[in-house]
Amino acid sequence: MSGSIQHLPGLREMLTRLISQPSISSASAEWDHSNEPVVRTLAEWLEPMGFNVEILEVPGLPGKYNMIATLGSGPGGLVLSGHTDTVPFDDKRWQSDPFTLTERDDRWYGLGTCDMKGFFPLAIEAAKAFVDQDLKQPLIILATADEESSMDGARALAEAGRPKARYAVIGEPTGLKPVRMHKGIMMERLVFEGQSGHSSDPSLGRNAMEGMHEALGELLALRSGWQAKYSNPNFKVQLPTMNLGCIHGGDNPNRICARCELHFDLRPLPGMDMKALRQEILDTLQPVAKSRELSLTFEPLFDGVPPFETPAEAELVRACEKLTGHTAEAVAFATEAPWLQKLGMETLVMGPGYIDQAHQPDEFLELSQLDPAVKILKGLITKFCL
Repeated sequence: MSGSIQHLPGLREMLTRLISQPSISSASAEWDHSNEPVVRTLAEWLEPMGFNVEILEVPGLPGKYNMIATLGSGPGGLVLSGHTDTVPFDDKRWQSDPFTLTERDDRWYGLGTCDMKGFFPLAIEAAKAFVDQDLKQPLIILATADEESSMDGARALAEAGRPKARYAVIGEPTGLKPVRMHKGIMMERLVFEGQSGHSSDPSLGRNAMEGMHEALGELLALRSGWQAKYSNPNFKVQLPTMNLGCIHGGDNPNRICARCELHFDLRPLPGMDMKALRQEILDTLQPVAKSRELSLTFEPLFDGVPPFETPAEAELVRACEKLTGHTAEAVAFATEAPWLQKLGMETLVMGPGYIDQAHQPDEFLELSQLDPAVKILKGLITKFCL
């Protein structure tokens, strides 16, 4: 086994190759790419190390793949998880080619360096130290599709009930500080449809914009109620939020508005159920539509990401706090953690790089993060697999 490892590329070579392979996921077809080259490359490196590699097509998404690579066996074990996709980019704002790993100022620049292709070479580097050891529990390296757009890769894994392990660390950029909770994300669409008519006589139509005006008041009242009921001091913004993002309606000042559409988002705290929130919104808005004789459409723009929390006293949290010297935190951004947690694993988010660099031109990973990341990952493998 060790002879094969000697022929594997080093950290820089691995990340250079991953960065060179476009794997953008986007709701826009003109941006969207397959992630298959990235997944095949990871498999090419992991199989010589003795990992059993499975590449799974995401149902209903041609060209999108998850990968489960397993070293050892047993009922427990540790998952090191990352997503293989990146966000789109604006090449005019980059100082260097986004698909070429470029080193300057003690940083590696490139699309996905910190969010989060950079995690995979570090996980592989950490795993190299254990391939000739007798693992008591399996080490699993998990690579997912479409985290940046739909989370459908992680969703498909949860629905399939795989992988099975006891602990999971998602290597999103947290500055190597453990994160045990984040808010959820809901993006919703509300449409009222009435009847157009000449504005000189309101009785000739049913004004959807006036219905939306009333609905906006109801939504803001719901927000106030939730903020009075729910709070979590672990978050910088301690309350659940609702943002009224965009609204469109009508076509002319002298026509009664027949249709009005609102898009808004919600950021629920751990302990708030997305299905219950949607039902509460619907129960509040249906009387508005009925009283004004408007049809109502209320639906999610995407399925959403549930809020996530792992207890402070969980074994994985304590282990990561000890290895890093940092108390576990809460963050505002969402991850695939809820789906790994749904599989029954203690789950935590922790990886190299900083979220401030993610989704930005000239995305980078600081070289000072590399050795500490490998050391922490080796510590986790030692604790949960040996």
